[in-house]
Amino acid sequence: MERPELPLPQLHAFVVLAEELHFGRAAARLGIAQPPLSQQIRRLEDKVGHALFTREPGRVALTPVGHELLPVARRALSDLADGLAAARAVGSGRTGRLRIGFAASLALTVLPGLLRDFRQRFPEVRLEIREMTTAPQLTALRERTVDIGLLREPEEADRELDFRTVLTEPFVAVLSHGHPLAAGRTVRLADLAEAPFVLLPREAGPGLYDRILALCAGAGFVPDVVQDAVEWQTVCALVETGLGVSLAPASIRRIRLKGVAFRAIEPGAERTRVAVAWRKSDRNPLVAHLLATVSPQSQATR
Repeated sequence: MERPELPLPQLHAFVVLAEELHFGRAAARLGIAQPPLSQQIRRLEDKVGHALFTREPGRVALTPVGHELLPVARRALSDLADGLAAARAVGSGRTGRLRIGFAASLALTVLPGLLRDFRQRFPEVRLEIREMTTAPQLTALRERTVDIGLLREPEEADRELDFRTVLTEPFVAVLSHGHPLAAGRTVRLADLAEAPFVLLPREAGPGLYDRILALCAGAGFVPDVVQDAVEWQTVCALVETGLGVSLAPASIRRIRLKGVAFRAIEPGAERTRVAVAWRKSDRNPLVAHLLATVSPQSQATR
């Protein structure tokens, strides 16, 4: 289909003249003299191949061709104005789409407040939230299928990605209520040396997995991992059955299972880090807006 070459000034002049039906008033609205207005209308008529107006002394009227073209011209100008406004809104970051990956445990801590604050500031932005463990998030960021990642223990040495710490939190022991160590308020790590463990698989989050193994190594043992599960909810459910114990970020305590006890560990100096991640090369203003939403208060160690 051939694209018509109709300059916008000519269409604009045609619509204004069709509304005024007077060359003097139309020229005044357009801020030009009458001769340039007449020239624009003639050029448009040459493009159409037919007269758009009848011109008689003291009277200007639309021809049938002009009547047919008028609603199309108005719609074209309106669509262009809407498109320009939408493009400017996207360019300024007031609207558009932002894809966010997040680790499931962060739905219990960082995510709700962050999304609430962002939506209050940018209500017209469409958010796409995807639950993903850390390693898949890093892959998705590099492959540009998400724009922002909220993850645990990322490896900072990365040529493509940047990271900013959102919070840190201690580890807790996850025990069934029937476990002997659940009777106390705290658990010595060394006392878990003989217990079977339920953990997230290393490929889901290498940094967090290695931190947990380092905690155990510092207490003098290597955990006997008898079962893995991709989600912390599942880890806790398996612990509830008595299958084993686990070590987890403290926010996991918000998972309410009657048969599970969460206990502070000793020594308890080690903390797990939550970070926001994004591509260094990303120029999407929505990414910058979300990073600005991560306030200094929310970045503080908790």
